[in-house]
Amino acid sequence: MKCRDDVLWRAPSPSPGLYWGMATPSSDEQFAKLHDLIIGSTNVNGFLGELSTVAASSVSESAGSVIECGVTLRRRKRSTTVAGNSDRARELDELEQALGQGPCLTALEIMKPVVLADVDTEPRWPQYRKVLAEHGCRSALGVPLELDQHQSAALNFFASEPGVFSDAVISTAQGFADLAGRALRLALKIADAQNLADDLTAAMEHRTTIDLACGVIMAQNRCSQEEAMALLTKASSHRNQKLRELAADILVRVNGGAVTTHFEP
Repeated sequence: MKCRDDVLWRAPSPSPGLYWGMATPSSDEQFAKLHDLIIGSTNVNGFLGELSTVAASSVSESAGSVIECGVTLRRRKRSTTVAGNSDRARELDELEQALGQGPCLTALEIMKPVVLADVDTEPRWPQYRKVLAEHGCRSALGVPLELDQHQSAALNFFASEPGVFSDAVISTAQGFADLAGRALRLALKIADAQNLADDLTAAMEHRTTIDLACGVIMAQNRCSQEEAMALLTKASSHRNQKLRELAADILVRVNGGAVTTHFEP
């Protein structure tokens, strides 16, 4: 699924603090509030940044301890850190990707929550455990988000004390991740729709430039549209220049400056 980070949604969004930290809302209420985050975000990464903040707050409340959260997105079997509610969360998530080991990456492989209860007693991921300890992190939890067959995501939770991620806390994190996955799928669909509209608009603008250049060639050479297009294509090939760029150059020479095309979507 294609997704660019410059997709815009323009609508006001309430602050997450209005929702989390109060009485625990129902799943439907939580999803509605995640939906509000989508509408209020300027792009997909902006939404994921807000998501990491809300996820950390929700799990912190369940754990009774300060929890930080990073967000990993995997596309075409490549994982990258895309958000975090703190600098430490982002750094620890990025280091996990660089080392290629840790509970978050394991969670993405098996699509189940994976906990690192204590860096001093956990036998797995020796390099990453050392990194966590060096950054003052004693436990971690990776929780996957199901998206589609081409991509997935995970919430990477970090705590400064060992033994924080009890069964109850893991259950809370997994429940939130299920809702977050639904919201992220919606965000990506909106992004794809906007990307398609932007691509179509750009294609129409390029086509307009080429058609105008053909009109100039037709007037100068008293030829048909097909002949003008053939001349333009031949010149583009000989100069090793893109057709739309050559067309724009022709219009600049005729107009004495840049020509702006107009297209109403």
